Amino acid sequence: MDTPYFPAFRARFSALGARSIKSLRQVTLDQLGHRLREIIPAHLMSGEEEGPNSRDRVFSLRLTCECFVWQMLNPGTACREVVRHVQALGRSAGRAWIDEGTSAYVQARLRLPTERLERILHCTAAAADKRAGDCGHLQGRPIKVVDGTTVQLADTSGNQGEYPQPSTQKPGCGFPVMKLAVLFSLASGSILRVVTGQLRWHDLRLMRQLWDELKSGDILMGDRAYGDYATVAGLKRRGVDVIARLNQRRKVDFRKARRLGKDDGLFVWTRGYQQSALFTEQEWELLPEIIKVRIVRFRVESRGFRSQSVVLVTTLLDANLFPLRDLAKAYGRRWRLEMCLRDIKTTLGMEVLRCKSPEMLRKEMLAFLIAHNLARAVMAEAANIHHAHLDRLSFKGTLDALRQYSAAMSAARNKMVRNHLWEDLLANLVRDRVPLRPGRSEPRAVKRRPKQYAILTKPRRLFEEVAHRNRYWKNHPRKS
Repeated sequence: MDTPYFPAFRARFSALGARSIKSLRQVTLDQLGHRLREIIPAHLMSGEEEGPNSRDRVFSLRLTCECFVWQMLNPGTACREVVRHVQALGRSAGRAWIDEGTSAYVQARLRLPTERLERILHCTAAAADKRAGDCGHLQGRPIKVVDGTTVQLADTSGNQGEYPQPSTQKPGCGFPVMKLAVLFSLASGSILRVVTGQLRWHDLRLMRQLWDELKSGDILMGDRAYGDYATVAGLKRRGVDVIARLNQRRKVDFRKARRLGKDDGLFVWTRGYQQSALFTEQEWELLPEIIKVRIVRFRVESRGFRSQSVVLVTTLLDANLFPLRDLAKAYGRRWRLEMCLRDIKTTLGMEVLRCKSPEMLRKEMLAFLIAHNLARAVMAEAANIHHAHLDRLSFKGTLDALRQYSAAMSAARNKMVRNHLWEDLLANLVRDRVPLRPGRSEPRAVKRRPKQYAILTKPRRLFEEVAHRNRYWKNHPRKS
């Protein structure tokens, strides 16, 4: 069996040279580059002939990128720990002493080309989709899902200037917030592209920047924010069909539609008189005056709960080719796919980005997304080999298994043992499935109470603590 993530050790670790072959068996950091060499093309990890990444450094472009992604795969890992890992790797290879400071690694991350990271993200998504097959397709057409979220940033002047904090927070008491629009692949759950903006920007403004990522024949799926006339008509001109939740302001009367079936009909939408701010005057004039859309309605029933009515608008007008049950099934899988954002923010720890400058924030975010795509590629390979349902595999379990099995593979005696370990890794991912619990209530609430610290109502340099014994007077005033 071919093992693209854990092939035989070779002298490809450019930062340490050919002498490191035998001494790298006890180190897991070097394994990352070998596991990913069939997913990430070698030229994307190589240095430049001229320019910032042309010098021969300890933290070369390849080593820096590997360390950066490894840091994201291990939530909570500080730059100092990465440097200590490289020091141990160098000592085991008989290299000279590597400086214990983090400055070299931090500067090397700063030199990483953002364009390279974006191309690596695209390659990892393509590799995950290839392993997943056509499980997320509709009549052979790929489905791409768009969704939005926000992440908090470090409170620095540069971040505040680029991504201001919410206006409801006092100056010096809040944190900058970055808004993301993410384009997923429904087949594997991998991330194809991401765009960023300020918190006050509308989702459609960010989505407009993702149009070039969509190809003719794709199907875009989204929530209520993306079912407007301009998006539906504009993407239809590009050969891209849309499936979106109908906006709550639009009222539907199936008696006025051309009936295709029960709760299924064709409607005519007319372009509004007011030009959208997201389009130029020429782009707005190119939109058709009227378009035909199909609106379907179905009910989602869960035992013990009230049934919920879902209304979708789509440009897939052929009811025989795209029946209502297929649309409902695809949209139901989109709900499960939104959990990928929770995997990235909560499991990987991207809920708070720690870099201090807007330039590095983009690179840190891309490193998180690359790490997510790599885990998705492993999950897709396991599901494909063992004929399992991809949605039933655990993302957290995949991360845990990768970390532990990579350490075991680095200590393996020969290629045959490593092959057996890799097969066992994929089999364990399939055995450790997430229980199937449709309609399970999972409220966003915490049981453990936070400590009774005072609330910061002024900048920290101006804040004065309230004298207390075991509680704060302002938060819990005593009864008079």
